[in-house]
Amino acid sequence: MKKDEGYVTDIETMGLVDGPGMRLVLFLSGCPLRCIYCHNPETWQLSDYTQTLSPSDVLELYNKFKVYYGESGGVTFSGGEPLVQADFVLTTAKLLKQNNIHTALDTSGSASGDFSNLLDYIDLVILDIKAVKDDEYEKICGKSPENFKKFLTICQQKNKKLWLRQVIVPNINDDDKHIEILANYIKNIKNVEKVELLPYHSLAKSKYKKLKIPYRLDSTPDMDKQKCTQLEKKLKQLLNIS
Repeated sequence: MKKDEGYVTDIETMGLVDGPGMRLVLFLSGCPLRCIYCHNPETWQLSDYTQTLSPSDVLELYNKFKVYYGESGGVTFSGGEPLVQADFVLTTAKLLKQNNIHTALDTSGSASGDFSNLLDYIDLVILDIKAVKDDEYEKICGKSPENFKKFLTICQQKNKKLWLRQVIVPNINDDDKHIEILANYIKNIKNVEKVELLPYHSLAKSKYKKLKIPYRLDSTPDMDKQKCTQLEKKLKQLLNIS
């Protein structure tokens, strides 16, 4: 693979939840985390189940559907963990910005490195907060939260606009106390435009079976969507945001 090409596991041409407006969403392969609720295990390895795209390929694909994206849409780099392919994201984001296209990065901030230069070409960071406490983060992700903390610090230094997300899992983080702790954590983060709580679901079980990977939440029920909505409402009230 050439240096400026990226491994892409999936492409969504009409994405509606991964940033403002309608968007071209690129799901890049490679992720250093092994989250217990991950619903895309096929993206863990850098080159499995992928196609390769160049930055010009991405621009061409965007222009093909440009009429649908309008002034409010753009391109979102998702994954996997897109920071694993930081060179490709940087080169592509540069090209997109040269063409006045809005860019978003959907990330857990879990890769190692200094992403200051890359963030100069990103308009919005959609940041997944796996957990607030270090021990809970390691239990959920199988890794230390240090890379996440470093990435968030860079985002703050760069004054990046942030959408914050967290997956809510029954019997792990689905109570009021957790939401209060999360709210107190978020209160110390600036430039937060939006917060979302995403209900855990077990739809990925068949993927794990196909890939012969143990599914660690096999006995955990799907998160009740109504309860998740109420927890999100409580979080927003604590943060005084709509």
